Amino acid sequence: MGLIRLITIVFILNLSDATDRHPRGYETEFCIIGAGPAGLQLGYFFQKSGMDYVIYERSNISGSFFLKYPRHGRLISINKRNTGSSNKEFNLRHDWNSLLSDEESLLFRHYSSDLFPHKETMIKYLNDFSKHFRLNIKYNTEISNIRMASMTDDNRHEVFLMDDQHNNTKTCRVIIVATGLWKPFVPDLPGLELTESYDDLSLDPEDYEAKSVMILGRGNSAFETADAIYSKTNFIHMVGRRRIRLAWETHYVGDIRAVNNGLLDTYQLKSLDGLMEFNNVSAFRVVAEGGKLFLRDRSNTSMLHPYDNDPLNTPYDKIIRCLGFTFDKSIFNNDSCVPLGRGRLAKYPRIRPDYQASAIRGLFFAGTLAHSLDYRKSAGGFVHGFRYTARALYNILRQKYKNKSWPSVRLPLADLATTILKRVNEASGLYQMFSILGDIVLINREEQNFQYLEEFSLGMLHNLEYLTGVTVGSSSVLVVVLQYGHDYHGPQEDVFRVDRASTDPVYAELSNFLHPVLYYYDVLPTQEDMASITNPEFLPVPNEIHHVLEDFTTQWNRPQSHVEPLYIFLEEFLKIPLEIEISHQECLLVSLTMYKTPANCRYFLDGHSVI
Repeated sequence: MGLIRLITIVFILNLSDATDRHPRGYETEFCIIGAGPAGLQLGYFFQKSGMDYVIYERSNISGSFFLKYPRHGRLISINKRNTGSSNKEFNLRHDWNSLLSDEESLLFRHYSSDLFPHKETMIKYLNDFSKHFRLNIKYNTEISNIRMASMTDDNRHEVFLMDDQHNNTKTCRVIIVATGLWKPFVPDLPGLELTESYDDLSLDPEDYEAKSVMILGRGNSAFETADAIYSKTNFIHMVGRRRIRLAWETHYVGDIRAVNNGLLDTYQLKSLDGLMEFNNVSAFRVVAEGGKLFLRDRSNTSMLHPYDNDPLNTPYDKIIRCLGFTFDKSIFNNDSCVPLGRGRLAKYPRIRPDYQASAIRGLFFAGTLAHSLDYRKSAGGFVHGFRYTARALYNILRQKYKNKSWPSVRLPLADLATTILKRVNEASGLYQMFSILGDIVLINREEQNFQYLEEFSLGMLHNLEYLTGVTVGSSSVLVVVLQYGHDYHGPQEDVFRVDRASTDPVYAELSNFLHPVLYYYDVLPTQEDMASITNPEFLPVPNEIHHVLEDFTTQWNRPQSHVEPLYIFLEEFLKIPLEIEISHQECLLVSLTMYKTPANCRYFLDGHSVI
């Protein structure tokens, strides 16, 4: 805590003349840095609610990242235009490119019929979106020197100051950084100048004709590059730190996608290409000899490795760095005030589950920059994920600064099961941000009703009242979330094994594929409860838990497999009275498969199971 206080104090400057020019002490209440997908999504919500905001963008268009990246043009975000359903909310589960809005024409399906669209289509889409909603964007404005100014002697109220490229100072009450990860990671690698980088490599396939190529890195940019050139090369050797992670193994969309992994075929089918594992690229150096390039251990002064069969004795014509991107902190006047994460999160700013900087009050992050909260767990680093975390951030800001409660509905308890079933069968936010965003149900047994809040950031469950403006009081809490099975991901799991799916509702807790899970708490979990979580993909140990059986079509509406077990859980375990009409035939079918007979069937079977 002492370090955080020190960082905050360093970041706060004296009140400047810039704040004196405005009666409120600031020019704009909410300033968004970056007009990429996340900035536009936030801008849409601010614009729709009439909040005071501005988006600053250094380029002359929205989505300028896509002018350059991905380098070879094709996105890896799925544009599934047809699902067999006319339900817009359901269809967003399979639309990875659209931003959230109430305008049908601004669904990405109207812009491209390609399953994996081209980046130029994304640029057109984003600029159409910003123009249609007349978002307040200041283009050609490069922000830098962000710092704080105290408005009171006790430093309890601060505003942010920042400069543009013309040294004009702008003032904001709140800053939301949505610049994304765009700064290429540059390793400490002697001989770096002999290599090429993903951000400036040649896109002409002929430049790779009959060349022997090494690629440093094994992420999607590396495989994208290999896929674009491997038909021309002698061979490609790809170097990484660990075993490759395939997205269909891990269920993490940031891992290697099948659309680009043709090199795996040519490697395993003996066509000269190959993969190698080394701990850290910084442990090596690049040297040139005889017109060829070699990767050598720093400690080895010899041109050759000691073993004559060492793959690093191979000469290369080109060595290409595809090592990913990192957060550019240079926009802050003192970049040490915005610490980065540790270990695998070192490329992201360190933030809290409410998307606020860990050490700077009033500084928030959105889009890919907030992905540290769900890195390798969910889809928050990508449009189809962060459009929902942006909405969650908007709701948090609306409560925190405008005293507007989180949107919710209050319904009679008899409607609880049907409300849950509707949400888990169509809600796109629960589906895309599985394990991270969940619906919160506050059950008031005295008044026989419940209050339903959608897509709350579960990492802040203990702060539900503060962040939502909703009073929990004596209500019990039911959390509705979608999750994969505990061990159903990773290279150690055969995700295609014959017995991969659970088909019996009696064993629903053994479900592996994405499925709804209900966590019930007599009282709202505390901060200590949240700290006790051992698996970050899950919640504190509940008083009761119910798994809805996985389904091949991800439709959890089968009467015997899904609906009746849910009713039994709510009625028998949670003692919630429900209203449902069940025929004698349905009672018989359910009672043949369930340990307990639904309360509504007791008149038929006298309360006993037929098993």
